[in-house]
Amino acid sequence: MGAAIGDILPLAVGVAISPIPIVAVILMLLSRNARTTSAGFGLGWLVGILAVTGIVILLAGSITPDDGDGASTGWVKVVLGLLLIFLAFKQWQSRSDTAPPKWMQAIDEFTFVKATGLGLVLSAVNPKNLLLCVSAGVAIGTAGLSSGNAIVVWLVFTVLAVCSVLVPVIGYAVATERLASPLDATKTWLQANNHVVMAIVLLIMGAVVLGKGLGGLQ
Repeated sequence: MGAAIGDILPLAVGVAISPIPIVAVILMLLSRNARTTSAGFGLGWLVGILAVTGIVILLAGSITPDDGDGASTGWVKVVLGLLLIFLAFKQWQSRSDTAPPKWMQAIDEFTFVKATGLGLVLSAVNPKNLLLCVSAGVAIGTAGLSSGNAIVVWLVFTVLAVCSVLVPVIGYAVATERLASPLDATKTWLQANNHVVMAIVLLIMGAVVLGKGLGGLQ
């Protein structure tokens, strides 16, 4: 189980430091309906990551080769790694674009339901986070763990992946006035450097997954 946790740690960190969901939750915490929308977004983010990773873990057994040489699993990881590196390249190309997406400008009007839906979309549909969660699911599902150990690793991944969104939500509930200024400064920096940060994250995660895949082809 320790090896599996080691495999998913960089992927969990990659999800956790993804700038867009962090900016989204900060904008919600600075909006009129801060408590309602941030709680909804946190719930959607958590459910999306849990669901995607859990489904991939269940399906991963079907790509484990019968001959036990790891080749099929290796090729899946190679493909995932290359996709992550490709997305890193695309993010780097867009590094000069610092304009916030239109949905960010409408966050003041979000309800709990809309915020929950946005959390689900960014965690389970957004290609960048989706590939990281799929990579983690493959790593867990093909690690030869017992059901209990697989669940533990799955939960460790989820807790680490969601912490960057849930910690500000919980912190805001405890110390609203104290966090307002740091949140605003963080939002400004992440909006300006979103593509660069994401490119670096995806490149590192892609290299990790690709390396694991190439190692499985030997």
